[in-house]
Amino acid sequence: MPSAPRPSLKKNDKTAGLPRVLGASQATAIVVGTIIGSGIFLVPTEMMRDTGSSSLVYLAWVAGGLLSLFGVMTYAELGTMFPFAGGEYVYLRGAYGDTIAYLYMWTWFAVAKPASIAAMSVGLARTLEFLPAFEWLTQPAIMHLKWAQLFAIAVTWIITGLNYAGMRKAGNFQLVFTVLKGVLILVVVVLCFGSAQGSFGNFSSSLPQATGGFSGFMLALIATLWAYDGWNDLTMVAGEVRKPERSLPIALIGGVLVVGVLYMATNAAIQYILPASQIAATDYPAVAALKLVAGSRGAQFVAIAMAVSIFVALNGTTMSGARVPFAAASDGLFFRRFAHIHPRFKTPSISLLVQGMLATLLLVFLSTFQQFFELAIFAEWMFYMLTATTIFVYRRRNPELPRPYKVWGYPVLPAVFAICAAGVLVASFAGNLKGSLLGTALILCGLPVMVVVRRFTPRIHAE
Repeated sequence: MPSAPRPSLKKNDKTAGLPRVLGASQATAIVVGTIIGSGIFLVPTEMMRDTGSSSLVYLAWVAGGLLSLFGVMTYAELGTMFPFAGGEYVYLRGAYGDTIAYLYMWTWFAVAKPASIAAMSVGLARTLEFLPAFEWLTQPAIMHLKWAQLFAIAVTWIITGLNYAGMRKAGNFQLVFTVLKGVLILVVVVLCFGSAQGSFGNFSSSLPQATGGFSGFMLALIATLWAYDGWNDLTMVAGEVRKPERSLPIALIGGVLVVGVLYMATNAAIQYILPASQIAATDYPAVAALKLVAGSRGAQFVAIAMAVSIFVALNGTTMSGARVPFAAASDGLFFRRFAHIHPRFKTPSISLLVQGMLATLLLVFLSTFQQFFELAIFAEWMFYMLTATTIFVYRRRNPELPRPYKVWGYPVLPAVFAICAAGVLVASFAGNLKGSLLGTALILCGLPVMVVVRRFTPRIHAE
């Protein structure tokens, strides 16, 4: 029987050394800024190839948004119950014990977060290559490295340094640049709908050679779920949010709703300019649309919007990723050095530095690190599923715990989300069995490390 979780914010908060400096606006910016990366500018192509129908693409966006909203509402209840650093790690440990929580931490620390940071950094470099001023990024630099890789490494450490220097600075950066990101996306939408090149007839266009059918729709739905992914990152920094009982639900639910509006508007703008066949034929539909509207300058504007979007998402990912090993180390489930808080900046400095080093190693030594990242992608949905089920455990076992926010539609909405997460998990296995098995092996590699940690580190039980 696992130990009961920490029952209150004021007592037994072992991560109290992290100051609560994030307001509702910064917290919302973390949700919006982390979710919106380059996906909205790219996934319409895959979705059109999958469904072959503009209307089904929209249906997939709506369905993916609703499922994400169900997950967000579930996490909002969990987050207000346990507003501590680590997010899902905290919920899983209290409900299912140390081993499950540790494997979650290991997956994020060793694979998912460093690879995500590396992927975003390289994605930023490749996006900037659209701009004439950054053509040098494609050139060889030293040894087997290109300038794009060195640029990605530099960006990784700039963002790591920003987060090292204080959560208030990183939160304000997230807020300012998320607003800028939103403005740039809206400018893209306005330029498209204000152009004489567009036609509402494109919304009824189709692509006969698409996958189509139920399987095509499900593939498109999974693409939207990837595009909406990242909303859970806020819960990882919940220990630094002011008035979490109020700010977390506002930021989580409001942030996903804002993202949904921006996604739907951007997709509509692209479809207004391009028929289904042209969307399916280009890898960069937003760039193709703006190139028709405003020529090469339009394409460059989209590249700038994409770069800003990725840059902000990178900050949110770096910020949240470091809090998971920090929380585990604070509980004695990981090496104690990871629980170190910088005496001046009040940040988990060791966790941030090691995370940056792991991302750098991927950038230097693994030219196919994106495939490495995909090995463990399915695990993300496994932990989404497990985390969603913890709400049933807490409702049954710990009814006395304070719940400043209760998920609407309980138990139906959390159950729907958990079932759909299981469906995505099954689809990931079916679509990439070899990669999923390798990903499982990578996760299980954390067990020997856990044995070592338990031998040399005093374990702290959840209160």
